[in-house]
Amino acid sequence: MKTVLTIAGSDCGGAGGIQADIKTITAHKLYATSVITSMTAQNTTGVYDIQESTPKFLGRQIDCVFQDIYPDAVKIGMVSSEELIEVIACKMEEYQVKNLILDTNIVSNSGRALIGSKAERIILRKLFPMASLILPSIPEAETISGISIDSIEDMGAAAGIISQKYGVRGIFFREGHRITEKGDMLFENGKITWIEGGYKESAKSMGKGCALSAAVACNLAKGDILAESVRKAKQYAKMAAENSLELGKGKNPINHFFERTETV
Repeated sequence: MKTVLTIAGSDCGGAGGIQADIKTITAHKLYATSVITSMTAQNTTGVYDIQESTPKFLGRQIDCVFQDIYPDAVKIGMVSSEELIEVIACKMEEYQVKNLILDTNIVSNSGRALIGSKAERIILRKLFPMASLILPSIPEAETISGISIDSIEDMGAAAGIISQKYGVRGIFFREGHRITEKGDMLFENGKITWIEGGYKESAKSMGKGCALSAAVACNLAKGDILAESVRKAKQYAKMAAENSLELGKGKNPINHFFERTETV
């Protein structure tokens, strides 16, 4: 059986983070392993507290996974501490990780920095070159590339700058459908592929980003090429979002098992 490792924070509400990744991996009929970077106290209405793992314990978790059940793909989610990011980068290099998917989480959609400048440098200089794919939002891509993105041409230019400057092989602008009817743009070793279709706009759903990046990791683990992995992952996240669950008092968690869920 193929295996996928998720490195991310724990969401006790189950809509995002480790919990969402494990659901996604399981829905793809693969075996999930996990390394927890932090524990959050959160639910569908927001995040109320966070407690980070220690760098030493984080490293031990990674060692235990790679030394026993070496993953066929790795997805890295939200990590805010520079010390933890440094540990992850060193361990990924040590174990010569393959099929590394990086859900960047550097800048929020409003343009606010989510991590410190040193943590950002570690991600850009160490994790980017190892990644098979990074999935920046448009605001993140603008910050990383240093240019504004308002058109198809801007998207291609930004991807080229990021790829050349940081040695990134694959870049997927997951919000490209907001700029062009062509859909979302996949940049792979200088080649651009358009992944058609957008999401039905719903401010109530949550967890699409986690599902998308984890699903890409799953498809690569199964042996799909990058473009097909992204295409399938986008369709999976789209359907999971469109079948989101009316749970809690805030946003609706997406339905990772939409194919098997019966409406009652």
